[in-house]
Amino acid sequence: MPASSDAASRRRLTRLRREYLYRKSLQGPEKAAYEQKRLVRQALASGKPLPTELRASYDHLQKEISSEDNRTEQVRTLVDDEYGDAGLLEPRVCVTTSRDPSSRLKQFAKEMKLLVPNSTRINRGNHRVDELMEQCRQSEFTDIMIVQETRGEPDGLVVCHLPMGPTAFFSLSGAVLRHDLDPPAAPMSEAYPHIILNNFQSEIGKRVGNILKCLFPVPRSDTKRLVTFSNDNDFISFRHHMYSKPAHDKVELHEVGPRFEMRLYQIRLGTLEQKEAENEYVLRPYQNTATKRQVL
Repeated sequence: MPASSDAASRRRLTRLRREYLYRKSLQGPEKAAYEQKRLVRQALASGKPLPTELRASYDHLQKEISSEDNRTEQVRTLVDDEYGDAGLLEPRVCVTTSRDPSSRLKQFAKEMKLLVPNSTRINRGNHRVDELMEQCRQSEFTDIMIVQETRGEPDGLVVCHLPMGPTAFFSLSGAVLRHDLDPPAAPMSEAYPHIILNNFQSEIGKRVGNILKCLFPVPRSDTKRLVTFSNDNDFISFRHHMYSKPAHDKVELHEVGPRFEMRLYQIRLGTLEQKEAENEYVLRPYQNTATKRQVL
């Protein structure tokens, strides 16, 4: 790569990180202002007197409230900014593996590439993580998926959003590839799929659902391809189907594969190579209340 292009990429990444830190520094004042406006709205709606501490700034707050709409009246955070352009531009996903992958992991990565539209599978080789992330940024990928294994069995999935994160880490279990399905898998369609997110109720659950659905572009309304992420007791079941309607009151599902179970164990507010980034969520199964708590 030319030196000038490399320097321009570093300057762009530095600028993005500076903007990220600046927006993060504004979160505290913006949240305080949102709380003040919420109290003013509540007092006006109920006909009660304004709180004493808000009377001096009432005129300024009322002017801001009158100029807001449904989108701007809610407080916005860095979580909103990370996927602020979702749906406007189609995602481009890079699919790769850990180093020295087995033949089964290579096949699993190929099926993940076919599963996600607009994705590209690359060979990991001996690239370090920071080199891999830099190449993906320069190629303008929006996300990177890394599949991992233990003794030839896929057991890990990392989903990293570019250029600034977040990064979600999942453990995988019970992976069944397409050629292992019984009955045999239906042909793989390249149509953009409908995404079904089932039982993601909490804030962390909605966050995970947003990370997963933003890997896929917006589908056409008449597509017959379905991708399902179904949460049950913090274990996410992944299924991939095609459907057909042989009659107007009958629907048939045909499994396409692959299928596997996922469990979230970490969300990091940064990209994969940023070890110093803040953790948004970490699974702690050794705590006394871990068996009672449902995170998603």
